[in-house]
Amino acid sequence: MSQQRLPPDTGPEHAGALPEYAERVLDVAERIPPGRVMTYGDVAEWLEEGGPRQVGRVMALYGGAVPWWRVVRADGVLLPGHELRALGHYRAEGTPLKEASRAADGHLPRLEMKRARWDGSGHADGSGHADGGGRVGGRGGGLPPSDVPPCDP
Repeated sequence: MSQQRLPPDTGPEHAGALPEYAERVLDVAERIPPGRVMTYGDVAEWLEEGGPRQVGRVMALYGGAVPWWRVVRADGVLLPGHELRALGHYRAEGTPLKEASRAADGHLPRLEMKRARWDGSGHADGSGHADGGGRVGGRGGGLPPSDVPPCDP
């Protein structure tokens, strides 16, 4: 599978519905507890499908109504173009941050990945893996999907 393409269930025959892979990615994003994060690669690994770029693409296209700020780059850099919005969420949720040095460009903190990273344990369903089913609209908050740019893992 190409690093740029979503899995095959995202083709034109699924144009009216949210693709199954996207459903599964968004389900994982919704399960991440407040104050914790997963990287794009963590989400792909947890789903056992796709890779960081595919997860980033799903988040860019469909992630606006889930806690998009909890799916992050592995280096802990805040989502370019959405740093201040994400930072507000991180501070409200108590997500561990590394304050930026005065020499840092923009003086923006990074996520403290060792403390903030969530391994997917402690799920309500206890399975440790997303079941991919049962999603019906109703997501609230966040950005409109077109407002979340693709990741740069």
